[in-house]
Amino acid sequence: MNTKTTINTILAHLGSVIVGKPAQLQDCLACMLAGGHLLIEDVPGVGKTTLAHALAKTLGLQFARVQFTSDLMPADLTGVAIYERGSESFVFHPGPVFTQILLADEINRASPRTQSALLEAMEEQQISVEGETRALPQPFFVIATQNPLDQIGTYTLPESQMDRFLMRISLGYPDRASERQLLSGLVRRGLVNTLPPTLNASQLQELQAAVQAVHASDPLLDYVQDLIDATRNGQWFVQGLSPRAGIALLRVAKARALLQGRDYVAPDDVQDVIVPTIAHRLVPLPRAGRDSEAQVRAMVEAVPLP
Repeated sequence: MNTKTTINTILAHLGSVIVGKPAQLQDCLACMLAGGHLLIEDVPGVGKTTLAHALAKTLGLQFARVQFTSDLMPADLTGVAIYERGSESFVFHPGPVFTQILLADEINRASPRTQSALLEAMEEQQISVEGETRALPQPFFVIATQNPLDQIGTYTLPESQMDRFLMRISLGYPDRASERQLLSGLVRRGLVNTLPPTLNASQLQELQAAVQAVHASDPLLDYVQDLIDATRNGQWFVQGLSPRAGIALLRVAKARALLQGRDYVAPDDVQDVIVPTIAHRLVPLPRAGRDSEAQVRAMVEAVPLP
C-alpha cells in the first residue's frame, strides 16, 4: 500500500462530498489515523452528519448511527439482556455501540446519563453490561456531532467526556464559490452512497502503525512540553492540560506529518493541529475575554519555537 497515494485518494473522495473544506478534512483524517474519537461541532445544516457518513464509507468500516434524543437511555446504546423462554436464560442483545464506527448524531441532545454511557466505550474499547465486560470490535471510533449550546434542547457534555474526544472541529459556512457548487450540483447526502471504500480494517491499522513510527526529535518534544507547561502556568487557562492531552497532541501532530508525506514531526505540524486538539479541553481565564480557541492561538504565539 502506497501511503501517500492512499491518503490523497481518501481526501479526494471526502472532498467530492464536503466541498471547500480541505483543512477540516485533513483534521478529520488525522484524528482517525491517530486512533482517536472526533467531535464535529457546528450549527445545523452545514454538513456535520454528511461528513461523518463520508468518513465511515471511505474508511470501509462497519458503521452504525444513533440519533441522540432527550429520551435515549444508556441501554439503547449498549444493549440489554432479555429473558428468552425457549432457553430459559437471559440472552444479551448488543446495542449499536458494537460497531467499528459509531455516529453519535447530535450527542448533546441526550441527557448527561446517556452521554456518560459512552465513556467506557471511548476510553477502554469495551462496555460493562449485566455484570460482564464485553470487548468492542476493532478498530472502534466515535464520530459525534454537536449543536451549539445556545440551541434549544441541548446539554453540556461533561468535561470527562470532552477529554475523550481527540479532536473537535467546526465546518463553518461555505465560501461563495463552494456554496454555488452545492446549489448547482447533486444532493451531497446522496453522493455519500456512491463513495467506494478506500481502506479496510487491516489497512487502516497499517496507517495507524505508520503514524506511531513517525519520528519526534528531542527539540520537538521540548516544544510540545513548553506548550503544555504554558497551559498550566495560570496565565492563560483556569486549569492546564493533563498528560493524556499532551500525548494526544503529539499523536495528532504525527498523523499530520504523515498526511504531509513526512516521517518526522515539525513544529508546523504541532501548530496546525493544536487548536482542534486542545481547545475543547481548556477554559480561558475570565479576564481573557476570549473563547478557548482564540486563547490557544494567543498562547502559541507567545511560546518560542525550538
